[in-house]
Amino acid sequence: MMLQPLRQWLDSIETRNAKVAKWVCKLIPAQCPFERDIQFLGRTIVHIPPLCKLNPLYEQFIGLRFRALCFLADECGEDISAYC
Repeated sequence: MMLQPLRQWLDSIETRNAKVAKWVCKLIPAQCPFERDIQFLGRTIVHIPPLCKLNPLYEQFIGLRFRALCFLADECGEDISAYC
């Protein structure tokens, strides 16, 4: 598959810098930002499901974010609740 080298590269990235780890945690959202309820007169008329899992690199981005959070918590001793 054409995306396999990119997946492997993303999976191999290790965070070793607190600034980079914070940037990754801010850049990659904790939850899918596309899920929405469309309401009219207080009633939900359409629910748009999360589409993030359709992204072929979704697992790699979530893994990268998780590794950055672990680095901040384990290595830097920071409170990561602001990123959750």
